[in-house]
Amino acid sequence: MTIDIQTKTAGAASAPGAGDPVLRVEGLEVTYYTDLGRAKALDDVGFTLRSGMKLGMVGESGSGKSTMALAMMRMIKPPGRIEGGKVIVGGTDLMALSDEDMRKARLSKIAYIPQGAMNSLNPVTRIGEQMVDAIKSHISGESRSAIQDRCAHALRSVDLDPGVFRMYAHELSGGMKQRVCIAIGILLQPQVIIADEPTSALDVVTQRQVMETIDRVQDEINAAVILIGHDMGLMAQFVDQVAVMYAGRLVELASVQEMFTDPKHPYSQALISSLPSLDNKGVFQGIPGLAPSLLRLPSGCAFHPRCPHGQNELQRSVRPEPVILPGGRMVTCHLYSEEGHRHG
Repeated sequence: MTIDIQTKTAGAASAPGAGDPVLRVEGLEVTYYTDLGRAKALDDVGFTLRSGMKLGMVGESGSGKSTMALAMMRMIKPPGRIEGGKVIVGGTDLMALSDEDMRKARLSKIAYIPQGAMNSLNPVTRIGEQMVDAIKSHISGESRSAIQDRCAHALRSVDLDPGVFRMYAHELSGGMKQRVCIAIGILLQPQVIIADEPTSALDVVTQRQVMETIDRVQDEINAAVILIGHDMGLMAQFVDQVAVMYAGRLVELASVQEMFTDPKHPYSQALISSLPSLDNKGVFQGIPGLAPSLLRLPSGCAFHPRCPHGQNELQRSVRPEPVILPGGRMVTCHLYSEEGHRHG
């Protein structure tokens, strides 16, 4: 199941020279083998993304968002295992590469900005040394002055003084550390950038600065960006498309305007309804029930125990398949199987 995420301009996907997607994910599956049993963390996930587009990936903890990012980078560790699927970046299937070629593809083709920058920078090594090491491990024969110029340009791109090159991580604020991670991610101008909750543990002003930095950097190198997070407010302001994950599956994919004004899947509707509203000040509306354990998923639709429409036999016994609704948005729900056409 692969869903195409269109360009920002209506009709641009079919316009002459629109080009192929820079990223194509097809049938990606990840399973964790534990003492308690087999947990499928990603179940046949697929979509495509074009240069210059920003996709927001949302869902409760445990829905598969970060697993998706790590699987695309081929960084799933035991007891996890990538069971199948393709991640094609610029015509290269990352799943088919040797370990050494995949190491070279990280940063140069696809970059990962980790969650919690304060834990991902080496505390005893200067920022500049970490940046230089990243370049040298991918490019041989470049002069030291050229490497330093590349690092200084990357730091300026994220609104940091090149003097940060000589500093240690503990000398930087949380927002500066996060921007250093973005600078490292763009050193080799990758085609795809995955940002895993890049604003967690930051205050709201710094969150906005970091998001504006990602916006500016994306425009500069025309990369496709996947933004993973829980903050629907940030998603509303910064992404073009929203993908909703639940229990390892992609349950809805729509433009940001469609998602916030007319969500289709009952889970998407519940997520949007749970946002604070000026119309209902002081009223908190949560989603009833808990996200299911991946070791013991409900039969049929995984959301049916929490769904206001999920009490009939079809929803309890038959797994829904993705359908494309008129207008191109995707939803994985029995409620729409008559309305749209099935997407294989």
